Amino acid sequence: MNNLLFWFKSRFVRFVIVGICITLISFFSIPPAFASRIDDMQLEAKVLRIIQEHPEAILESVQAYQQRQREEQQQQQQAFLQQMKANPRGAIGTSPTKGAAAQNIVLLVFSDFQCPYCAQAYKTLKQFAAKHQDRVTLTYKHLPLTNIHSQALPAAFSAWAAGQQGQFWAFHDALFEHQETLGEALYQSTAKSLKLDMEQFERDRNSNAASEAIRQDIEMAQALGANGTPFLVMNGEVILGAVEIPQLEDILAKVSPARE
Repeated sequence: MNNLLFWFKSRFVRFVIVGICITLISFFSIPPAFASRIDDMQLEAKVLRIIQEHPEAILESVQAYQQRQREEQQQQQQAFLQQMKANPRGAIGTSPTKGAAAQNIVLLVFSDFQCPYCAQAYKTLKQFAAKHQDRVTLTYKHLPLTNIHSQALPAAFSAWAAGQQGQFWAFHDALFEHQETLGEALYQSTAKSLKLDMEQFERDRNSNAASEAIRQDIEMAQALGANGTPFLVMNGEVILGAVEIPQLEDILAKVSPARE
């Protein structure tokens, strides 16, 4: 399957490299009329020669591009976090939730069903969510790392499909509890054990709606600069590294006064 997480970045980088080469050709005075007549092989040779003769130009362009990307990423992240602090429930969208109905304190969990660290975080979050079910709204966001986890996306599609029949969290728990056997057999057996309509389950997990929902979660993760899982955000406060109860309690205390 295609790597949904990195598709956007890699495609844009290709456009940037092409733009750099075109700019270099123009900069080094290739007449437009002549450039329009040379064939692809001549153009490729010209670009390669320019790169060989002026490698510093390529390096500087790439470095400048990377710096702009970092700055844009930071701006996007700060804008999102500020918005979430002002309106926590606005970050939920159509994602599955459990816990406090008021949605004044929202904990976003970007996760991958095949990620071993996510499986560890799952146990911690389950304990934390149970303790604060009247205060915290736990919200699941899909972030399948398809470049390293072959079952991340099939698992995400299957869990999303279960959610269309009101069984997301039960399916979610089953996948993490049996992470070592992720695969089609587990998805089928779990769906049947939850008494899902199997025809609908198949339609939903192969639907455009499933792809769109997961794509939106991935785009949100990119806006936040999430490069791995698990990645948590509680009312605009980012939680990095291993997820521990004391850390979650500290952040809950920090975000609670303005909301409760």
